[in-house]
Amino acid sequence: MAVPKRRKSSSRRDMRRAQHDKVEAPNIIPCPNCSAPMVPHRVCPSCGQYKGKAVLTKAGSGTE
Repeated sequence: MAVPKRRKSSSRRDMRRAQHDKVEAPNIIPCPNCSAPMVPHRVCPSCGQYKGKAVLTKAGSGTE
């Protein structure tokens, strides 16, 4: 069974744990169709388009 030969110092332990909470904010770009903020490579939540094609239709829009 793998057991450490020497005890890890509290400094080493804390340096390792310091990386746990580092989270980057998602990159936000304007939608090319409606200019609403969106995450790249995802369907726009406002207009429902992806790469210039309508992927989602908004409920209650009356186009059905």
